[in-house]
Amino acid sequence: MNKEVPELVKRFVEGDQKAFADLVTRFQKKLYALAYRILGNHLDADEVVQETFVRVYRKRKELKDVNYFSTFLVRIATNYAIDLLRKRKGHSSILEDTTSLPGNVQLSLSHRVATPSEMFENKWLMEEITKALEKLPPRQKLTAILHDIEGYSKAEIADFFECPQATVRSNLHIARTKLKKILKKRLSSKEQK
Repeated sequence: MNKEVPELVKRFVEGDQKAFADLVTRFQKKLYALAYRILGNHLDADEVVQETFVRVYRKRKELKDVNYFSTFLVRIATNYAIDLLRKRKGHSSILEDTTSLPGNVQLSLSHRVATPSEMFENKWLMEEITKALEKLPPRQKLTAILHDIEGYSKAEIADFFECPQATVRSNLHIARTKLKKILKKRLSSKEQK
């Protein structure tokens, strides 16, 4: 973690509004990308980011260990995203076409520039993976996204969810098994067409 973050958090807890603005600027893109991957649309991702920082502001006095600020942020964001997923359950999910997003948002969601044929193949595959992820329960979905897409360790995810690492390993194993079955079925039915 950047050495400046603990100092910014200390100043924020003491009431420094500029420090809070600096923290928002530092973390909002990362939280947005995470929320977008979890929820699949721009409006919900924006809502998660906004609500996360509102909740952090309200809970600033609870920030005892400034070294875990990013964990605190991700925990709040993922819990709120789970709430949105639960509210959405039973309603049709509208997944956005990422090409309709502003350029800076697309840039923050991408890791590298692909060739046109790679882009076509990747877009199709990502659509299939996204559809498969939508079929998972919220905790399994989040665990798979945080670990396999966002790159967080099992220990970090256990901290986010405030659960044992064994629970994270179990959720990840179950999520991967279900995804494999869903994708195998979807891909084999696609080949038969």
